[in-house]
Amino acid sequence: MPGFISPQLATLKIKAPSGTRWIHEVKYDGYRIQLRIDGDDRRAYTRKGYNWVNKFSRISAALDIEGQAIVDGEVVVIHEGRTNFSELQADLGRGDQDRLIYFAFDLLWLDGKDLRKEPQIERKRLLKELIDDQRLEEPIFFSEHHEGDG
Repeated sequence: MPGFISPQLATLKIKAPSGTRWIHEVKYDGYRIQLRIDGDDRRAYTRKGYNWVNKFSRISAALDIEGQAIVDGEVVVIHEGRTNFSELQADLGRGDQDRLIYFAFDLLWLDGKDLRKEPQIERKRLLKELIDDQRLEEPIFFSEHHEGDG
C-alpha cells in the first residue's frame, strides 16, 4: 500500500468543459485531506503530505472500515449554510473538531487495489458503495457530482 499520494489539483480555466466525458464537483472552502486507512493505522495527509491525523482524529475514526483504503476529500466547517474557511481555521486553532465535516470525493486505493487508473466516475461509484455498505455517517459525507454541461 502506498504512503502519501500527491493529489491531482484543479486547473483554472476561463470556461468549464462540457460534454459527456466530464463530471463537475463542488469546490469546497476547506482543507484537502487524503485519509489513509490500513487496519488500525490511520493517517490524514494534507495536500503537501503532512500527516495531520491528530487535528482530524474524529474524521479519521469515523471512516470506520476494515482493510485498506485511501480516500481523497475536503475537511470543512459549515457556517450559515456555507463552507467557511476562517471558521475552519478558528476551530482547528482551538483544537475543536466538533463541527468538522469530511466530503469524500475520490477513492484512490481499496483493499490492495490501486484504483488510480480506473475512470473517475468508477472510483466515485466505488466510494459511494463503500460509504453506503459500511453505513458511514456524519462527519463523513459522499461528495456528489454533476454530469454534463458545467
